[in-house]
Amino acid sequence: MKVAVASDHRGFRAKEEIKQFLEKAGYSVVDFGTDGTASCDYPDMTITGACAIAAGEADLGIFLCGTGIGTSIAANKVPGIRAALCHDELTAGLSRRHNNANVLCLPADLLGEELIRRVVDVWLGAEYEAGRHDRRLEKIAKYESDRPCAK
Repeated sequence: MKVAVASDHRGFRAKEEIKQFLEKAGYSVVDFGTDGTASCDYPDMTITGACAIAAGEADLGIFLCGTGIGTSIAANKVPGIRAALCHDELTAGLSRRHNNANVLCLPADLLGEELIRRVVDVWLGAEYEAGRHDRRLEKIAKYESDRPCAK
């Protein structure tokens, strides 16, 4: 499985830790940046990574910024992306099982290294339950394709 990772400067160190964790676990990792702690804008890396997932160039994504809020907003602008901002193992597992989230967004400034590792592990191990959740995801996909609010 190929996992896209991306972060801004605030999430850089945590992204590097996640990359090592993923590679040790046998995942293929594609890094969409950033490559250091110099100030940068999260939409640049997030949208590039999300587009790669939407195009099938990666299976899942893990994106970070200081709070996780900005990167989750940016990722969800890309059709086909279901990005979930998670702060613990429970929300991470539910985002995959109920929402089939294909992007995990994390708040690098708010979670410690060990908790981030546990959240990532739970998220990657959870599987979509389908069933009653399908109709909800189908409504989201239909909205994305119809774009009723687009001007």
